[in-house]
Amino acid sequence: MSFSEHLPVIYALAAAALFGITAPFSKLLLDGVGPVTMASLLFLGSGTGLLIYLAAGSLSGNGREGVEASLSRSDLPWLAGVVISGGVLAPIVLMLSLAHTPAATAALLLNFEAVATAIIAVLWYREPIGRRMGGALCLITLSCIILSWNPDQAFGFSIAALGILLTCTFWGLDNNFSKMISAKDPIPIVMIKGLGAGTVTFFIARALGEAIPSPETCCAAMIIGFLGYGGLMSVFFLMALRGIGSARTGALVSTSPFFGVLVSFFLFTDDPGVLFYPSLLTMGLGAYLLITERHSHSHHHEAMVHEHRHRHDDLHHDHEHPAGTPAIDRHGYHSHPHAHPDLWHDHPHSPDTHHQHRHDGASSAKY
Repeated sequence: MSFSEHLPVIYALAAAALFGITAPFSKLLLDGVGPVTMASLLFLGSGTGLLIYLAAGSLSGNGREGVEASLSRSDLPWLAGVVISGGVLAPIVLMLSLAHTPAATAALLLNFEAVATAIIAVLWYREPIGRRMGGALCLITLSCIILSWNPDQAFGFSIAALGILLTCTFWGLDNNFSKMISAKDPIPIVMIKGLGAGTVTFFIARALGEAIPSPETCCAAMIIGFLGYGGLMSVFFLMALRGIGSARTGALVSTSPFFGVLVSFFLFTDDPGVLFYPSLLTMGLGAYLLITERHSHSHHHEAMVHEHRHRHDDLHHDHEHPAGTPAIDRHGYHSHPHAHPDLWHDHPHSPDTHHQHRHDGASSAKY
């Protein structure tokens, strides 16, 4: 595989690292901040930081026109779903749950997002799930069940742990909504999500009577938001999503708990419990199976016209460039409306922008 083909994996692992370390740092700040206020500050930080980045680029003459495809009116329903599910519901439930869950345990439970994302992707997009990936998702689910078990609470499960699993389900919806607009410029998408979700949750926090923290705490939370939840992490996630699809991006981001656990052991003294260690081993094996999964078979591309950021050294972009086509940037990318012919071929692929085909009866598929 070429370096450009590895880039979605690199983006997904970068997102995993940023996502993993954000939970323990958010928990560290929760002692002095209301959970809904914390959620609002995280997303306001991400939206504000990216707004400043876009404004600086525009003022310096380094805009993103011609390199990335812009949002259109048809994208607005998916963008609204991203804001509500991933920007409002998920972070509020997460902040409420983190206050009652050991940081290392919470970091591992967040891995359930990969399972929720994959289940929705299979049911919605019919993304292919072979035995290897199915086994990996089962291992991650088993690990989450072990971590959630608490015989002292109703039904034997910790309500806070179940809250984190509900958070992951909301994020699974967010990830699959995001897939519908992943071909568009990720930075405005994440900026709108951050500012929109942050504003909504800020007013919810005020209605609940939560106090506004000190300026120093607000700045710290907003910096964490810019790097983690909703910020650079989400930009990297969208860049991976357009290249390898919902289920596999979620799978790679499932390595995030290992980064979170490492930071948690340095920041906190709370004991994650004896079940934490077999859960860590189970989840590690599941993550390994997900990362090493491969998929190849003969498949069909229908003729179509669309616009997205692309290169010309792959198997799908061998088109002409009429006068006025944006120039290719220094990394070999540009964006413009282009046509794809009707095509059959066979090569290793992921369910990216160009591989949304069904797999009914695809007996030749190799996993």
